[in-house]
Amino acid sequence: MRQDKYLLGRGPAEEARLKRQIANLAPDSDAQFERIGIKPGERVIDLGCGPGGVLHLLGKRVGVTGSVLGLERSRHFVDMARRFVADHALPQVEVREGDAYDTGLERGSFDGAHMRLVLVNVPEPQRIVREMVALVRPGGWVASFEADFVAHFCDPALPAWERLLNAYIAYSAAQGIDLFIGRRTHRLFHEAGLTDIHVDAVYHVYPLGHDRRPMLYEFVNNVREKMIDQGFIAQYDLETDMAALETHLADPDVLVTSHTFFRVSGRVSG
Repeated sequence: MRQDKYLLGRGPAEEARLKRQIANLAPDSDAQFERIGIKPGERVIDLGCGPGGVLHLLGKRVGVTGSVLGLERSRHFVDMARRFVADHALPQVEVREGDAYDTGLERGSFDGAHMRLVLVNVPEPQRIVREMVALVRPGGWVASFEADFVAHFCDPALPAWERLLNAYIAYSAAQGIDLFIGRRTHRLFHEAGLTDIHVDAVYHVYPLGHDRRPMLYEFVNNVREKMIDQGFIAQYDLETDMAALETHLADPDVLVTSHTFFRVSGRVSG
């Protein structure tokens, strides 16, 4: 199996963030599934399911006559996802440890495939896209939900925000990861042979108290030591800017926006 290059690591802070994300993004994902028209009895795969992701949403849509396979790189997250599925009483959902770049699964064996916020956190996204499309039968559906940092900002503006964001973008790029992948996802799927492609975007404002308001702080904090060690920011500057950012985010009059989330779906030709 490939080396794990997930950008944000697998520590306790990221684990907790991903658990919160399950509920935070559920309405946006469920609306995408409604538009696709997932039917009872379908066989579906979710690549990079994390500790739960959308497995409960997909499981309810395919029903007891269908099946959902959640594929996850981290053994620890696999165990968490299995507990999540058990807690939601979804016997039609299975979770396996596997590599999204090379699943080893039968080509064309699924009615649909999905992934959420995978490509924005890994290098070589086009390889995962090709693998994903290959797993779906002709006429089947493929869907993704990806972030683009283009509109992630605060107002009033804060110099510390800009410095930390720019350092994080540079660090990510050095790992081969494109934080602006959302806008390119439709093109990656078109190049992989998808047709009837539909694209829309979701965007939010995060008020004081919202779980996702401190997103930039959390992302930088997850990789702070690596950013310092690799020379993307000095330790003193990072600590000073993080303190300033924390104070700014605590002000209820400061506007904080989400990333732009691009929802892409299409059909496998044939």
